Amino acid sequence: MGAEAFAGRDRERSLAIREDQFDPAEGSAWFAEFAGELRAFLLGVLRNADLAGEALQTTLVKAVEQGHTARKETRKGWLFRVALNEALVLKRKAKVQEKSFRELAQTDARRHESATGSATRNESPEGSVLRAEVIEMVRLALNGLPAEQRHVVRMRIYENKTFAVIASELKVPIGTVLTRMRLAMDKLRQRLGQFEI
Repeated sequence: MGAEAFAGRDRERSLAIREDQFDPAEGSAWFAEFAGELRAFLLGVLRNADLAGEALQTTLVKAVEQGHTARKETRKGWLFRVALNEALVLKRKAKVQEKSFRELAQTDARRHESATGSATRNESPEGSVLRAEVIEMVRLALNGLPAEQRHVVRMRIYENKTFAVIASELKVPIGTVLTRMRLAMDKLRQRLGQFEI
C-alpha cells in the first residue's frame, strides 16, 4: 500500500469523525429553540429573575460544551434536566450564604450590644474585657479580607442589601457576589474558629 493510499484513508477517517462530532452552533440553535420555556421554568423554580438568568446562562454553556452527549430525541429533556440541576446548585449556594449571613449578623449584633453598652449590668470586668477582645478579633478578621470580599460583606451585613442589589450596584453577576460572600465567610470562620467565637 502506497503512502498516498494510506494518507487518503486517514483523511476519510478524520472526515467521518468530524461528521459525528457535535457542532457548538447546533447546540446554541436548539438551546435558543427552548430558551423561553427554560426561562419560565427557571423562574418558577428559583422565584428570582437574576438567579434564573444565571442558571439559564450556565445551561447554555453546558449545552454548547456537552450537548453532544444528548440524543436528538431527548435534547429538550436533557436541557431541562441541566437547567434544574443548575437551579438547585444556585439554591444550595443561596441557602449556605443565608446561613453564613445569619451567623455573621448574630456576631455583629453581639458586637453592637457591647459597643452601645446594652450588656447586662451584672457582667464581670473579665467578661467586659473578653467581649472587647472578641469585638477586636472580628474587626481585624473583617479588615483582613480582600477588598472585594470585605465590600460585599459590609454591603450585605451593615447596609442590609440583598445579593441582587449588591450585584447591581457593583455591576457584577450575582454568582460573583455570592462567591465573594462565601469566600469571605469561609475566611472569617477559619480565622475566628480557633477562638470559638
